[in-house]
Amino acid sequence: MAPAAPAAVLWDMDGTLVDTEPYWIDTEYAMASKYGGEWSREDALRLVGNDLLESGRYIQERMGLGLTAEDVVEELLDGVVERVTEEVPWRPGARELLTDLRSAGVRCALVTMSYERFVAPILAQLPTETFAVIVTGDQVRNGKPHPEPYQTAAAALGVRAADCLAIEDSNTGARSAEAAGCTVLVVENHVPVAPGERRIFLPSLAGVATGDLPALLP
Repeated sequence: MAPAAPAAVLWDMDGTLVDTEPYWIDTEYAMASKYGGEWSREDALRLVGNDLLESGRYIQERMGLGLTAEDVVEELLDGVVERVTEEVPWRPGARELLTDLRSAGVRCALVTMSYERFVAPILAQLPTETFAVIVTGDQVRNGKPHPEPYQTAAAALGVRAADCLAIEDSNTGARSAEAAGCTVLVVENHVPVAPGERRIFLPSLAGVATGDLPALLP
C-alpha cells in the first residue's frame, strides 16, 4: 500500500511562503534611524520567526524607545504592510505546491505570527479557498515557539497535529510545530535551523509536489 499524504499541511508565512523578512529588517533599521537607536543584522536575525510582541519588547529595550511593545509592533506593521501591498515576494515553489495540494484535496492552514492586517494583502493574491484555516499571531495567547499556534490550526481542521506536515524556515517555528507533534519540513532561508528528530530538510520547495510528501512522514 502506498503511504498516505499528510492529513493537512500547515504553512508558516514569513520566510516560507513569502520572503518578507527583508521587509521587516528594513523597517527595523528605519525605526532605529528615526529614533536614534542601536540595531544590527544580528539583532534582526534574532527576531526571525518570533511572536511579534516578543519582538516588540526586544526592539523597545534594544533601541531604548519610549514606546510600548504594542506601539512598536504597530509601527513595524505600518512599514511592512506598505511594502507587501506594493509587491509580494513569493518563495520558490510555494504557490505551485499550494496549487497542487488544493488539486489533490489536501487541506492547508496558514500558521503565522504576523497579524491579520499584514496577512490580508498576501492572501488577496491567492485563491480564496487556498487555506481552510488561518491562525495569526493576534489570535493566540502563546506565540511560536509555543505549540499553541500549530495545535490551534490542527484542531480547527479536525485532525491530529501528529498527522500533519508543517513547513517552516526558522528554529522558532520548527520548535513550535515539533512541540505540537507535527513532522516539520524545513526549508532554510535567512537563518540556519538545527537538526531535530521530526525535522526533514530540503533546499527549496521548487519542484516539490503533493506526491512527494508521504515519503517525508514517519
